[in-house]
Amino acid sequence: MGLVPGKGTPLIEMDLYRTFLLIAETGSFSKTSEIIGRTPSAVSMQIKKLELLLGVAVFAREGRSIRMTAEGEALLGYARRILLLNEEAVAMFRSPEIEGEVRFGAPSDFGTRFLPNILTRFARSHPGVNVDVHLDGSPPLLQKLKDSQLDLILYTARPDSDLARGGEIVYTEPLAWAGLEGGVAYSRDPLPLALSVSGCPWRKAARIALDKSDHPYRIAYQSFHSAGQEAALLADLAIAPFPTSVITPPLQKLDDRHGLPEIGDYHLILKEAGNAGKATAAFASHVVACFREINPA
Repeated sequence: MGLVPGKGTPLIEMDLYRTFLLIAETGSFSKTSEIIGRTPSAVSMQIKKLELLLGVAVFAREGRSIRMTAEGEALLGYARRILLLNEEAVAMFRSPEIEGEVRFGAPSDFGTRFLPNILTRFARSHPGVNVDVHLDGSPPLLQKLKDSQLDLILYTARPDSDLARGGEIVYTEPLAWAGLEGGVAYSRDPLPLALSVSGCPWRKAARIALDKSDHPYRIAYQSFHSAGQEAALLADLAIAPFPTSVITPPLQKLDDRHGLPEIGDYHLILKEAGNAGKATAAFASHVVACFREINPA
C-alpha cells in the first residue's frame, strides 16, 4: 500500500488559504473581514494561525499598512492552486453530470501557451464532455462563431476597440518589441518588421504605435504563426510585437532605449454562441477560472 501524502505534516484549512488570498488581493484586513463576514480580530487570528502552522510571517505590518513578505509571495501560488483543485474535486461529484461536445476555437499561438492546462483540468471535472479544438486567427474565429460553426471562442483584441466590447475579457498582457539579443535589426532604417497576417490585433497595434511616433518601417516578413515571425527574429532580420511573457532568451525586449515606442496591452476575450448549451457554459466557466489563476483581478 502506498503512503498517504501529508503524514506528519500540518494541514492548512481551506478557510485560512481563502482569507490569506483575500488579504493579498485587497491589501486590507478590514476589507477582508467585510467580505467574509468576520470581525477584523477574527481575520487577524486566522493569519496568526496560518503563520504559526508555517513557522514564517506571511504579512509584515507597517503602521496602518501591510505588505506581503517574500514567504507570503511564495505561498500565493500554492494557495490559489489548492483552492482551485478543491473546487474541481467538489464539482466533480456534486455538479450534475454534463455530457456533450464543445466546439472551441482559440488563436493558434494560444494553443501551446494555455490550452494544455485548461483541457487537462476540465477533463478531470467533466469527463463526459468532448472538446473539439479549432486553432485559427481571431477574425476567422469570430466569423465561425457567427456562422454557428463554433460554440465558444477566445480571440485577441486591442483595448478600447469595438472587438474588445464583444465578450468577456479573461486575460490582459502588455505587448513589447522583441528582437535578437545583441542584434541590430532594430537600428535599421526603415525598421524591418515580422508580423502576422492582416487582421491580427498585434499587427495593428504595432503599426499604430509606429505611425504615431513617425517611425519609418517596412513589413519584411509575414507569417500566420508566431514561430515564423520568431525565425526572422532569430536570424536578426526583423523585430516583432510579442506578449512580454514569451520574450525569453535568445530574444530580448526592446523599448525606448532602442528608439521604439510602447505598443500597449492586448486582451484575450471569451465569447459564446447565442445557443450554447450546458457543456459550453461549463467549459466557459472553467476557462474563466483558469485565467483568474494566471491573471488575478
